[in-house]
Amino acid sequence: MNKNQERIALFLADLKVALPIDRIAIDDESHLHAGHAGAASGGGHFKLTLVSPAFDGLNRLARHRLIYAALDRHIPAEIHALTIEAHSPAEAALLK
Repeated sequence: MNKNQERIALFLADLKVALPIDRIAIDDESHLHAGHAGAASGGGHFKLTLVSPAFDGLNRLARHRLIYAALDRHIPAEIHALTIEAHSPAEAALLK
């Protein structure tokens, strides 16, 4: 397991404690940013796709705040950049 795979395992654990999760995927996109100034700091670039009933009735900003609160201890040391797709179960069903 490489460093970012270990980080992803920690992110998953923290998100599962903070939010009820129907579906989750975290992808390491650090390779897409090789040579980027932020990549030199050691933090990775990740894409998070999360479906949670906690997002029902919340706007995008409120959803992102919940996620950032859950991952706060990892920013900026382990997470330099985070792309977020956050959906309620009803919204996720419409995307299928």
